Amino acid sequence: MSPLLPPVDPSVTAQLVAALTPRLRKRLDAGVAKLAGRPVARDGDIVRLAVDDDTDLELHAPGGVVTTAEAIRCGCLLAPDCLHRAAAASAAPVAEMPDPVAEIPDPVAGEPSLTEAPRTAPPTSVPVTTSPATAGSAADDAPAGAVDPAPESATPAQRTAAAALHDAAAAVLEAGADGAGAVLQAELLRAAHTARLAGLPRAAGRAVAVVTALRAARDADPAHRLGDLTTALRDVLLLAHRLPEAAGPELAGLRGRVRQPYTPDGSLRLYGLFAEPVLTSTGYAGTVTWTADAAGRLYTVPDVAPGGAARAAGSADRAVRIGDTSLTHRELSRAGLAVSGATVSPTGRLGAGAGVRAVRAPGASWRAEPLDRLWAVPVAEQIARALASDLDVPKAQDTGLAGDTGDTSDGSTQPTAQDGRDGRDGRDLLFLDVTLIGTVREAAGECLLADCDGLTVRLAAAHDDPALPDRENLRLLALLAHGRGPGTRLRVVARLTPAPLPRAVLLAASHPTDPDTHVDLGLDRLRRADLPAEPTAGTSVGAGDARPAPTVQPATASDEAPVHLLRRRVHQAASGGRRVLAFPGSKESEAARLRRYGLGTAGALLTALHATAAERARDPFGRLLPADTGRFATAWLGAAVYTEEVDRALCAAAWGASSPGLDSR
Repeated sequence: MSPLLPPVDPSVTAQLVAALTPRLRKRLDAGVAKLAGRPVARDGDIVRLAVDDDTDLELHAPGGVVTTAEAIRCGCLLAPDCLHRAAAASAAPVAEMPDPVAEIPDPVAGEPSLTEAPRTAPPTSVPVTTSPATAGSAADDAPAGAVDPAPESATPAQRTAAAALHDAAAAVLEAGADGAGAVLQAELLRAAHTARLAGLPRAAGRAVAVVTALRAARDADPAHRLGDLTTALRDVLLLAHRLPEAAGPELAGLRGRVRQPYTPDGSLRLYGLFAEPVLTSTGYAGTVTWTADAAGRLYTVPDVAPGGAARAAGSADRAVRIGDTSLTHRELSRAGLAVSGATVSPTGRLGAGAGVRAVRAPGASWRAEPLDRLWAVPVAEQIARALASDLDVPKAQDTGLAGDTGDTSDGSTQPTAQDGRDGRDGRDLLFLDVTLIGTVREAAGECLLADCDGLTVRLAAAHDDPALPDRENLRLLALLAHGRGPGTRLRVVARLTPAPLPRAVLLAASHPTDPDTHVDLGLDRLRRADLPAEPTAGTSVGAGDARPAPTVQPATASDEAPVHLLRRRVHQAASGGRRVLAFPGSKESEAARLRRYGLGTAGALLTALHATAAERARDPFGRLLPADTGRFATAWLGAAVYTEEVDRALCAAAWGASSPGLDSR
């Protein structure tokens, strides 16, 4: 995927690939690889790509997006039936699909959409004062022939779109990332476009996320994570599996919503909490500033648009888009805001409509009211809240930037993704008081070790991009655990990372030498001068300054449960396809080991996964028939959902929290 090319609408890529002859389809992947290194020049809305020394290809992108097949023009002799047009569309980023708002029914009244997690706020509705007797009389007064309306079910178009998504995703899983070339990607994009037209924005967005992850994997993008591809592929298959039989509120949640409604919320007095950079794999970047009101409810002020790490770092110094205030995101994270005529989405995003007025107001320290109450919530309760915020469809509220935009009530739209966490309302945020005790080296880099109420928590960097200061700030904070201020107490904001050991990514922390201020670790750069001075040789620490060594509880043995045996096979299938699980190996011993640890379901799922991978029928002449991709996809989906649930339970146990229920599943 070339970031120099303009985004191309998914339907355009699918149309151009479908028009190729079978011979040209076989050469499409090679054509994409050839265009990857060719020079690109931009002239206004026209982007020119030099196919060779004598041939140029033009992409007309009015508004920055290629929306029609005719907008891609090639100068070769075979145009418009040449390979170059389809190759250029396949090499370009996937554009955000248009919003067919009129075709997307609203969720059932009174039921929250699963793309929009309920606000963590006290109820504002008028209390119900109807007595049982009154309720009974009201029921008696109802018409005798009145019956409850039948719950809404999926339309034939939605069932057809779900089936097409399932087949396309199953084909991708059959081939794996290594074999899912441009042709299979185009089929999945076609299914995503059909799903969007049928009113399934959530499934369409997750399908686009699969294509984006596939291209990152095939291009050896350093930002690619196999777990992201596995999660997106699982979401598409799970949504396609549940949609045809869903009804009522469940169907409304599975469908998703294209735009988030903004409702009036009167006047608000907000206090800046912190700001974090947003850098997504789909080409969006910016800053989101988190604020809180006097009751502890969280609100966000986003500035996210197409761009890269440079925009993520620079947008912190842009003025926020609320009223006439000139506050930047960096300033707002430490100041306050008085808003009148506020409009708020169900996820807490503040609207920027013409009727909204905002002026600067004094802020508050993390150790003063009302922000201090965020850290007063017990850690176990915060973990249970963070895990429960994602229960309804695993990660499926992350519709992807291609499928979920938020109407800012001023006529513009804002992508709702925050690095893959669309629809979140801050319930995955953790507010912790920790004591730094050391560091540990992992495969992804160094992590801080901190004591939090007797638990050893691993705190990792939120972003690895060198343009952002997360990793460097983490290295400087590690000095506090190795000589400078040993046992330093910090108040931090982190985001939970589900894992068998207590783990989170650091977003902000109190200043090492000034507890009344804080540092946004993704935007502000710490200096060595910000750390406590190193003790000089021969200087002893006074008795009054000595800090007691923290009592660190040893890590639980939950990570010894061999769930990784099943998880590894799930990831192998997403990477290498069905064939890597069909090879003979130690599958019987792995299933037996899972059963010995009491994980009988995991053993059965692993056995079924290997069996469906190796299952190939033959025709009467002894020739191998095509594999049943549907059976393999079903077995893989069961294993993927199971491992996610076990990971969730192990995470809750590691933090000492109650395991979230599975009623919604």
